[in-house]
Amino acid sequence: MKLDATILRYITKDEIRVLTAIEMGMKNHEVVPVQLIESIAKLKRGGTFKIIQGLLKYKLIQHLNKQYSGYSLTYQGYDTLAIHTFMKRGHIREIGSMIGTGKESDIYLCVDNDGNEIVLKLARLGRISFRQVKNKRDYLNGRSRHNWLYLSRLGAIKEFTFMEALHGAGLPVPSPISQNRHAILMSLLPATTLLNVKRMERPQKVLNEAIDIAIRIARLGLVHSDFNQFNILASEDEKIYVIDFPQMVSRNHKNANEFWMRDLECLNSYFSRRFEVECAEFPKLEDIEIERNLDEEIKASGYVKQGLNKKEIEDLEQLNLVNLKEDANLEENEEEEGEEEENEEGLENNEENKENSEESLSEEEEEESKPEEDENKSNEEKESQTIEKEQKEPEETESQTAVKEENKPGETEIEKEAERSEKLPTQDQIKYKIKKQLSKQNKVKLHQNKVKGAISMKEF
Repeated sequence: MKLDATILRYITKDEIRVLTAIEMGMKNHEVVPVQLIESIAKLKRGGTFKIIQGLLKYKLIQHLNKQYSGYSLTYQGYDTLAIHTFMKRGHIREIGSMIGTGKESDIYLCVDNDGNEIVLKLARLGRISFRQVKNKRDYLNGRSRHNWLYLSRLGAIKEFTFMEALHGAGLPVPSPISQNRHAILMSLLPATTLLNVKRMERPQKVLNEAIDIAIRIARLGLVHSDFNQFNILASEDEKIYVIDFPQMVSRNHKNANEFWMRDLECLNSYFSRRFEVECAEFPKLEDIEIERNLDEEIKASGYVKQGLNKKEIEDLEQLNLVNLKEDANLEENEEEEGEEEENEEGLENNEENKENSEESLSEEEEEESKPEEDENKSNEEKESQTIEKEQKEPEETESQTAVKEENKPGETEIEKEAERSEKLPTQDQIKYKIKKQLSKQNKVKLHQNKVKGAISMKEF
């Protein structure tokens, strides 16, 4: 779902009207029929059909034939509507390359009319870890008509509202510029994520500053719930910024204490692994005094300001719970991946020593393999001799028994021959012994081949 900015150069007003008509029809229809698109866009039937074919070509819409034939927006079409609105407002002049991507958003670098670089964040719920959420969790109270575009819009509204509130409270967050549909415009911060920072001059100071920011957020009646190395940025002079606010919850939430401790423990373990510093004790959430109920202010005025009704606010809260559960699982996997990366770095540093040791080992194994080959050859000679002896033994036993039986009185020649035939080994027994000896010889040869192959691989 990569953004294709070239479409915005050639898109016409009628195409925008058709896209807007499909968006309006999707409020009550999963698939919007052509008749409804015509009535909302107020275009002629022939003109509407021609425009729809052009939008299908650029993958701005998709054709669905479930209960009836109709069309619905794709993320490309939703991006086009949001960016077109930003351009009309005078916020965006150019769209640059993608500078970041995550499990639920794509981030692009843009330029405003004054030539300043800004950041465009496009919500992308419904992919990667969130792909099976609607099937596994009934967070929309059994309603299936809401699609991912609707949920992405709710997530963007919540993030922009919290960003405005935190920025107004003086916290180090991006400056919010504008929000439309599932898109957010914000200022570009002169920093990079902690995940990409390899060295720090004062890591303990940075860790303490990050924990202080989490405490300041808690004093406003909120818990970030995703406070980790992916959402904390550090500048060259080691100044800290915080981003990504869709998972924020109130301190009155039933799991607020769990989210608070998870955030701090995750951050502490990362600093312990990467920079070998840590915080000995964390403040408990109940011990932090609430100075301002920012969550209540947002619910009272922020969401209403964005035009959300009660049902949309309820859906937003349910979506928030799902995101928190998904993030908890992802953080566990990411910690395991971080430990594996550190182990790989240590292995890379020891590669030269390993190569030298392998060369010496290969020489020793060559020397050891020579006596083994001599032993194997001697074993083969011994086994061949034993087979010859066993084949000669029946002949010797026949001659000995014949001499003894001649001296026995009172036995006829027929009885002697019968006893002699019983005592002689059968042909099956002789064949079995020969096969057994041959199998031993094959095993010895296989062992020799394995030794030779191991030596050749190490030399290679």
